[in-house]
Amino acid sequence: MTNISLTRLNLPAKHEIEIATRGQRELAAFLSTKLETQQIAIKDADNVSHQIEIPTSALTMLMDVLGELAAGNAVQVVPVHAELTTQEAANIMNVSRPHMIKLLEEGQLPYHKTGRHRRILFADLMEYKKKREADSLVAMQELAAQAQELGLGY
Repeated sequence: MTNISLTRLNLPAKHEIEIATRGQRELAAFLSTKLETQQIAIKDADNVSHQIEIPTSALTMLMDVLGELAAGNAVQVVPVHAELTTQEAANIMNVSRPHMIKLLEEGQLPYHKTGRHRRILFADLMEYKKKREADSLVAMQELAAQAQELGLGY
């Protein structure tokens, strides 16, 4: 089981925000390609350049990380196969732990037990989140349509 640690989660310093902003902008220029991999160069402590092949999808994720850092946000990477505790899942969904347990017990989200502890697969949580966001979008569109019909200026 993968355990996600929150101990290394820090807000970026001002200079890191500036570097992330530049890095995201520069990286975006190279990601317009249809190639599956990219070659990047990294310099070691002795200033020797090393070529590394990286999946374009990983560089896209790096661009997302840089975007969050540029906005001053802390970033945490979670592997898709990860099993989450109820608290970790609640944190990701921005809900309370008791609410997360309620969702699990109502069968809205699959889980399994390890001993007496509930575990949620990250992939299942993301699928639930995607469905919830889609449902919210439909509800907002319906409300906007009703507001237009009633002439409320939306």
